[in-house]
Amino acid sequence: MKLPVAAVLAFALSAGLVHAEPVRQGDLEIDAAWARASIGTSRPGAAYFTVRNLGDETDRLTGLSSPVSAMPMLHETTLSEGVSRMAHVEAAEIPAGGELTLEPGGMHVMLMELTTPLKEGATFPLTLTFEAGGEITVEVPVFGPGATGPAE
Repeated sequence: MKLPVAAVLAFALSAGLVHAEPVRQGDLEIDAAWARASIGTSRPGAAYFTVRNLGDETDRLTGLSSPVSAMPMLHETTLSEGVSRMAHVEAAEIPAGGELTLEPGGMHVMLMELTTPLKEGATFPLTLTFEAGGEITVEVPVFGPGATGPAE
């Protein structure tokens, strides 16, 4: 039985078998970008990725923008006395020769006030603004609601 290409792609995305190619600009490389499908637009979405700083100077992620969110924000999840909390983070440092990984349960992009639902199999642009590295736009694939990330 032959499956339609769209069905195979949707399965691969939901299983985390597909991920966007790394994007490199200057000393920065963004890899493994992904998001989970949202429940409509009434609840926020989240996006994750890894930033590698291949340069000799520390840089900082200072801003975010995307047409799918009226208010994208950098958040960090912390655990205190058995209670998990999320807090807004103004900027995140990427050390020289190091990396910053945004992942579930840690630092992540909170896509507040979604302008459109994040649908499994779709992609959306996310522009990251760095203090030294400028703006870098990545395409973020949307996996299923239970996804744990892209395959490596």
